[in-house]
Amino acid sequence: MMMNTIRGAIIAAACCAGVTQGYAQESVNFVSWGGSTQDAQKEAWATPFTGKTGIKVIQDGPTDYGKLKAMVESGNVQWDIVDVEVDFAYRAAKEGLLEPLDFSIIDKSNIDPRFVSDYGIGSFYFSFVLAYNMGKISGQPAGWSALFDTETFPGKRALYKWPSPGVIELALLADGVSESDLYPLDLDRAFKKLDTIKKDIIWWGGGAQSQQLLASGEVSMGQFWNGRMFALQEDGIPVGVSWEQNLVMSDFLVIPKGAKNKDAAMKFLAYSTSAQGQADFAELTAFSPINKESDSMISEDLMAFMPTTYADDQVSLDYKYWAEHGPDIAKSWNEWLLK
Repeated sequence: MMMNTIRGAIIAAACCAGVTQGYAQESVNFVSWGGSTQDAQKEAWATPFTGKTGIKVIQDGPTDYGKLKAMVESGNVQWDIVDVEVDFAYRAAKEGLLEPLDFSIIDKSNIDPRFVSDYGIGSFYFSFVLAYNMGKISGQPAGWSALFDTETFPGKRALYKWPSPGVIELALLADGVSESDLYPLDLDRAFKKLDTIKKDIIWWGGGAQSQQLLASGEVSMGQFWNGRMFALQEDGIPVGVSWEQNLVMSDFLVIPKGAKNKDAAMKFLAYSTSAQGQADFAELTAFSPINKESDSMISEDLMAFMPTTYADDQVSLDYKYWAEHGPDIAKSWNEWLLK
């Protein structure tokens, strides 16, 4: 009798285990930059995606290129979807670090062609804009040349500290180089221009830091992500923005080579880049959608704060150029910083 009871308990436990395994919830691991951007990605994409598909989205981060590469090379990939800068996406694809995207699952027919490749698709796009603290300067600076005019517009300048698309280009534009002649980048000319304000530069490495620098008045103006300036304006901070020569940049969503949940990751990319997913994210951030059908879904009041509205003033940064030449530019950049 005791043996039958034990045997029955074992069979019951095994059956329960089988049921549990059979109905284990599918999941994907999503990695981004943290802060308000990842919060918005969770609200606009992850939560409704789980509600629609039942696939759980586990938040992780921040994005770390060295860690992504180490995972792929070791064969122990813990991340399924990673939000990366677009130039890294192109370089990582060339190095064999990414899975090709399945466009039978992901609909790219309405995606702005600037923001899709075989191995990555836009998370959103944004602009580097010239922004200024209206309590620290008089007048309305316009264009990147104003950034270097410390006589008319005194005060410290905020610039993005990483060697990636943006600072080199704005220096060349301010020095009179036309958009059509930006590439190949003339680093010597750019560094010479930056030397004129080097003592006044305060470098920022993240969005929250950039906001603090401008809101506090520690800098009077600088180069900023447009969405971060929108957030300050929404909080009532006296911030002005010049959209002249706004520099278009994008983040890409990629799937690391060997991702354990590749199929679910493809489904997540399909949702996040859909017209609705992109519109919902834009409403939360004022970053522009990469899906061309999203604009009609976005409130008219918000459009005034978005790069989409200022397309005629845009300068598109050459991501592929940076993907190829980025490491060499970084070397020259770091040498210049130390001078």
